[in-house]
Parts: sequence; C-alpha cells; structure tokens
Amino acid sequence: MALALRRDPGMRVAEYQAWVADLPDEERWELIDGEPVLMAPQSERHQLIVANLVQNLRPFGRDRGYRAIPGIAVLSDSMDTFVPIPDVVVRCGLPLRDGYARDPVLVAEVLSPSTMSRDRGRKTDFYRSIASLKLFLIAYQDEPRVEVWRREPEGGWAFEAHGLGDAIDLPELGGHLAVAEIYDDIAF
Repeated sequence: MALALRRDPGMRVAEYQAWVADLPDEERWELIDGEPVLMAPQSERHQLIVANLVQNLRPFGRDRGYRAIPGIAVLSDSMDTFVPIPDVVVRCGLPLRDGYARDPVLVAEVLSPSTMSRDRGRKTDFYRSIASLKLFLIAYQDEPRVEVWRREPEGGWAFEAHGLGDAIDLPELGGHLAVAEIYDDIAF
C-alpha cells in the first residue's frame, strides 16, 4: 500500500500579515509559496530602473485614477500562500490603508541575479492569477530588455520582448513607454 505525503502549505496570507506587522519597518519580507523571504537591499542600478519606471508610468492613466507606486504588496484571491512585493504597482481606487493591493492593473519586477528564477517562475504564475491584472513587466538589469505579459480578452496571456529602441504600447493605461526611458542613466 502506497502512502501519499501531504505537503505542509506553509504560512497563509492572514498569518503572514499578523506576523510581519510586528517586525521592524526596515525589514521587508515577502511570502512566496507559504515561506517568508527576507528581501535584501537593492543595488543602485536596480533602484534607478525602479525610479525610472515609476517616473515614466506615473503620468499614464492619471485621468482614469491610476497611480504608479513602488514597493507595495499584492494579493490574489486565488492564491493564499503568496504576498510578493513587486518593484512597481499601478492601481486605481481609494488609497490603501495597509499596503496590500488586491486590484493592481500592472506590476513590474526588476530582475536581480539572486531572485531571477523566483521572479520568472512562481511569482509570474502568481501575478497571472490576479483577476484585475492586465500587464506584468519584467525589466532586466544586465541588458536593456523588458518582457511584457499581457492579458488577452479571452483570458490567456500574450508574451512580448522589447529592446532599447522599442516602445511598449500601453493602451490599458492610455499611452506607450519607450524602453530607453526605463534605462535612462543606466550604462551597458
């Protein structure tokens, strides 16, 4: 007779929120597949790309109430063991009281060598589970490359890759974003 082993699902969102609330503000933790993960300080290059994304996404959709915000957590109603903190979140609606968005329209991650497999793996699956999400961007640090995952009308996801001379069409936000603007002041 074979025995099936049950995997402990780990920490759930509510437990994570209670646990992280008591930690010092300077500690930033994500919940990835039921496991709390401490986020290391980011490099200056990483943060410049994040700042460029926020600066260039901020004007889009302002008339529709969209805001580009760095470093807030996102939640999905269909996955209770994930609370990632993407580098940039674009959302609309009332300001958040607690720093947890359930309604992002766009999330962006800037890849770091130490988090690349997680950002392009399970976190990508998580982001695509968020009902409100229309766009997921992955910006590379070591080359001028931005990957775009876009929700299609029938619910699937389309993939595009863009280089330095390209522009990313963002009809969901009412504009387009030049890849060169994301990498402004970054040398390759």
